Amino acid sequence: MDVMEIFTKGGAVMYLLLLCSVAVIAIGIERLVFYHYAGNNGNAFLENLSVKLRVQTLNQVADFCHAEKSLIGEVAFSGVLAATRNENIEVALDMAYSEAAMKLRARLNYLSMIVTLSPLLGLLGTISGMIEAFNIFNLQAGQPLAITGGIGEALIATATGLCVAILALIVHTYFAQRLDEMLAKLEKAASIVLGALSGKGENNATA
Repeated sequence: MDVMEIFTKGGAVMYLLLLCSVAVIAIGIERLVFYHYAGNNGNAFLENLSVKLRVQTLNQVADFCHAEKSLIGEVAFSGVLAATRNENIEVALDMAYSEAAMKLRARLNYLSMIVTLSPLLGLLGTISGMIEAFNIFNLQAGQPLAITGGIGEALIATATGLCVAILALIVHTYFAQRLDEMLAKLEKAASIVLGALSGKGENNATA
C-alpha cells in the first residue's frame, strides 16, 4: 500500500493526526528561529557586559546592550536603562525577565498537549474502525476475514498517533532543555547588571 492508501484506510481521525503533525513541525521551526535569536552570542555578550559595566558610562553600556539583538541583551538593557532614569533597577530587571521567560515558553504547552492528544486520537480511530469491522460480522463465509482486515486497517490510526506523539515529545524535550539554558543566561545577565548597578538608581534619585 502507498502512503495515500494507508492514510485513507486509517479513517477520518487521520486528518486530525495530520493537523497535529503539521502543528509540531510548524512550532518546532518557529521556536528554533526564535531561540536562535534569543540566545544569539549570549556567552560573549555576558563576558563583555561585566567589563563594560566597570569601565564605561551607563549611557555607553545602554547603547551596547541595545545593540545586542537577543533576549539577553533586552533584559540587561532594561536594568541599565532603569539606572539612567533613576528608577528601581531590580523591578525593571524582574519585569524584563518575566516577559522574556513568557516569550521563551510560548507554544511549548501546545507540544505537550499534542504528546498526550495524539495517542488518544489514534486509539479513538482504532476503536471506531473495530466497531465498524464487527458491524459486518455474520455467519456467512468469508466475513471473519473481513473482520481481520478491518481491525488491521483500524490499527493504522494508533500507529500514526504514536508516531506523532513521539515526534512531539522529542521536539518538546529539546526546547525544554533550551528553555532551561536560556533562563539561566537571563538570570546571569540580570545578576551582572544588578550587582554592578545596585543602588545607583536610588542614589541618583536622592542626589
